[in-house]
Amino acid sequence: MKNIFVVLLLVNQIGFGCIGLAQSGENDANASISVTNYETLKAKINPLDIHSVLLQNEVIGHSVEGKEIVAMKFSNGHFGSDPSKIKVLIFAQQHGNEQSGKEASLLLAEWLLKPENNYLLDRIDLALIPQMNPDGSEINRRRNANNADLNRNHLILSEPETQALHRFFDSFLFEVTLDVHEYSPYGEEWKEYGYRKNTDVAVGSCTNINVSKSIRKRSNKGFLPFVMDQLNKTHFKSFLYCPGGPPENKYIRHSTFDINDGRQSFGILNTFSFIQEGMNGTDMFAENMTFRAEGQKNGMIAMLKYVYESKDAIKKTVQKERNRLISEEAGKPVSIQAKHVANRKKLLLPLFSYATQSDTIVIVNDYRPVVKTITDVSKPLGYLIPKNQPELLSWAERHALSTRTLVLNKTIDIGEYFVNTIDSIDFEGDTVIDPVVVFSSLHKAVNTDDYVFIPTNQLKGNMIVIALEPKSMLGLVTYSTFKDLLKTGEAYPVLRVERK
Repeated sequence: MKNIFVVLLLVNQIGFGCIGLAQSGENDANASISVTNYETLKAKINPLDIHSVLLQNEVIGHSVEGKEIVAMKFSNGHFGSDPSKIKVLIFAQQHGNEQSGKEASLLLAEWLLKPENNYLLDRIDLALIPQMNPDGSEINRRRNANNADLNRNHLILSEPETQALHRFFDSFLFEVTLDVHEYSPYGEEWKEYGYRKNTDVAVGSCTNINVSKSIRKRSNKGFLPFVMDQLNKTHFKSFLYCPGGPPENKYIRHSTFDINDGRQSFGILNTFSFIQEGMNGTDMFAENMTFRAEGQKNGMIAMLKYVYESKDAIKKTVQKERNRLISEEAGKPVSIQAKHVANRKKLLLPLFSYATQSDTIVIVNDYRPVVKTITDVSKPLGYLIPKNQPELLSWAERHALSTRTLVLNKTIDIGEYFVNTIDSIDFEGDTVIDPVVVFSSLHKAVNTDDYVFIPTNQLKGNMIVIALEPKSMLGLVTYSTFKDLLKTGEAYPVLRVERK
């Protein structure tokens, strides 16, 4: 093998061995979990609500086909009303063929209601959504009934499922979120490479560099090591969530920095936000479900224990950084184009060798753990959205963005982008549009009655900039719904409002 050094180690020498469920100490070793369908899920969670004063179920929305999306709200008081507590949101199964998160949520609910575990609710109010995509789940399909990938929908919010989740988040402004998924390591490219990933539960933090540095630092230095250590202690192999590869052919990175997924969409609001990825089965359905669900549950428990122990520090950091977002002056740089780069470190990547049928460590040379900005823009006072752009207005409404009347005066400058050409740029192996634009102040009068003004001094301010800038590789213009906003030889219809 070229350009890599492979070290074969016994599993017990590297400390993330897969020991049978009987040794996890959490469930009966002989217990077996089958995949829960929608009606059975309701039949399981509704009695828990009825018989426990610690739980109240809330229907937060409905799927495309009308199925209920339920949030299980755990609290030893009135949910969300105690300012000394920290609010945590766990949501699972955005992808319908990733079943173990739902099953783990049921296990977690039962575990939380045991008297010896109620102590967590002294500091935490937890909302647990076992199933975000009930339509996809029923047919074991990744996408929802509109054929939309929900975990690529958190910016445009075109789907009822993601709309429901964000309405629910906005109603409580959770300080901590965890998005629960599964990954599949069994692709043909990895088989040809001779190795595959073999981590039972991978965990990842926010990587978008517009997220507060202090939040990212605590996430990477505190949360991730704690959760991985707790998982390893319960005999589940854990590692950083780092997609990409195989190492000989492609680089390894720390996931995406796109704000259209569940983790980054809340992280961009300076939320302590994470992703958890259990390992799927070869049939991506019921195979080894007991073990898979148990690992996912243990990851959720580890997260709750970390939050319980670090509650005050997390709340203080999140509140401080959210206040900064709301109050910061215009002019701060916001990254709208970025790339993954190396930092001279090598990654010791745990893999499974097909040849030796044993766990292996591969030293990855092309490892790119750092996100570096390519293009920044200064944050304006806000944006003017033309009232003749109903899709844009609907988008702003779905995100519940604050709007107000813009009062023009001598200190305010309004400018527009002119689109010269539309080029392209690489984004994590995909190609997205990269317009060549020229910005200039308008020398004609603007009738503000024809526009809706969206200020950026609000919690979603950075999201607004990333969404509305025409050169943003993560922006609305990269979606087919909004592609007509960019036309060569014409002005971009969204105007920037700045101080002179």
